[in-house]
Amino acid sequence: MTKITYSIVAPIYNEIEIIDEFCKRINAVMDATGETWELVLVSDGSTDGSTERIRELAAADEHIRPVIFARNFGHQIAVTAGLDYTRGEAVTIIDADLQDPPEVILDLIEKWKEGYQVVYAVRSEREGESWFKKFTASLFYRIIYKITDVEIPLDTGDFRLLDRKVVDVMNSMREKHRFLRGMSSWIGYKQIGVEYKRAARFAGETKYPFKKMLQLALNAVTSFSYFPLQVASYFGFFSAGIAIIAIPVVAILRITGSHFFEGQTTTLIAVLFLGGVQLISLGILGEYIGRLYDEAKGRPLYIVSEAPENG
Repeated sequence: MTKITYSIVAPIYNEIEIIDEFCKRINAVMDATGETWELVLVSDGSTDGSTERIRELAAADEHIRPVIFARNFGHQIAVTAGLDYTRGEAVTIIDADLQDPPEVILDLIEKWKEGYQVVYAVRSEREGESWFKKFTASLFYRIIYKITDVEIPLDTGDFRLLDRKVVDVMNSMREKHRFLRGMSSWIGYKQIGVEYKRAARFAGETKYPFKKMLQLALNAVTSFSYFPLQVASYFGFFSAGIAIIAIPVVAILRITGSHFFEGQTTTLIAVLFLGGVQLISLGILGEYIGRLYDEAKGRPLYIVSEAPENG
């Protein structure tokens, strides 16, 4: 097996306008290390010519190793495939949109050389994003931090460097609904953050709109927390408590001749409240059961139509 010091994993989905500039900057950064390196580009079912361009770049540059999906499987799965095909002692995950500057990789490497096995990049500033995007992202990170069972650092994405030991452990974790930054935190080892300024997107449109961010948040919560199930229990105790208090109150008012609770309004409100609690609880249970069903089917995480040999 060829000895490689550094690997970079970049998922690609319809990024034809960016690929050349991204590879150019990665080459400049990694050549500066003076070490052996590889760039694993994962084409996640691209339809804009990105796949063909990746093949061309790989033919011209021996550092580039293309992994081509048979269809679109999603960002987290594409990164997972990239990790599967890496050979380096230190592996960096980075998006190809150049919002995460490749030059920061050198800072991550410095911390790895100091003995840290997970070096995550912390966003100190975010350029070129709307207030809504910044607000929802900030809210997302803080909610996840509060309710999950692992300590996921605030304002961090998937941009990080992982030691080979960490990569091997992550590659052994084959759950379908993946939240990679949570998985790398859960593994443990010696971890540290490096602050950086996140740039505006180089070209094209974001591949993580609000809907996908919401799905990612759902994966994070259901993978690393029982909090939603606990909320369902809290709703149940709350509604039961109201009923226990309301029964003697209504009985006393009826005995004393009060007309305050006459008619069907109170009954309808109670039925709607309890029905809502039950439906919410069933929905939460359904999310967890659905994930168990996906795991039980045992399907592969992804299907590759082209990939290099791991040697």
